[in-house]
Amino acid sequence: MRRLLVALLCACATVGAGAAAIPATGTVEVLFSPWDDAEGAIIRNLGQAKHSIHVQAFLLTSRSIAKGLQDAHLRGVKVKVLADREMLNKGENSLLPKLAAAGIPVWLETRYTSAHNKVILIDAEDERGTVITGSYNFTWSAQARNAENLLILQANPTLTRRYLDNWRRHRAEAQKYQGATNEQQ
Repeated sequence: MRRLLVALLCACATVGAGAAAIPATGTVEVLFSPWDDAEGAIIRNLGQAKHSIHVQAFLLTSRSIAKGLQDAHLRGVKVKVLADREMLNKGENSLLPKLAAAGIPVWLETRYTSAHNKVILIDAEDERGTVITGSYNFTWSAQARNAENLLILQANPTLTRRYLDNWRRHRAEAQKYQGATNEQQ
């Protein structure tokens, strides 16, 4: 009985082990749409990218954000996008095909009922890397019609590394976007 209790305690101790507290470092910018220009802040940060941009999008229909990603790609920044396959199939205004046509690698998440992440990582392997996250979808409506929040977290390497590791875990399970072939599945 005692061994069973010890085993249960050990098992419980490992549940949520990935949820360890991360020390607060760096800077935090907080925006609330429609009052704050969250989209402008995203575009400004995309424009400052030097090496890499990793995107996890539930939905991407904002032309301005798509242009910011394409501009970064043209500057030589490695841009990679993960997105929810179902939203691509349902959303007639998705800009994923345009990004893929511009040479930006796109993968579609299919394992989950909803790949509801809204994350952009900028220069995630640098000490001053940036994590952009919140309820804010990468859409025109998120800025103009919805009540959304956006956090821009910079210079917290431990936090940024956790997000990058999560991005990579999701990428490993995702399917490479193949244009119309994926849209029909």
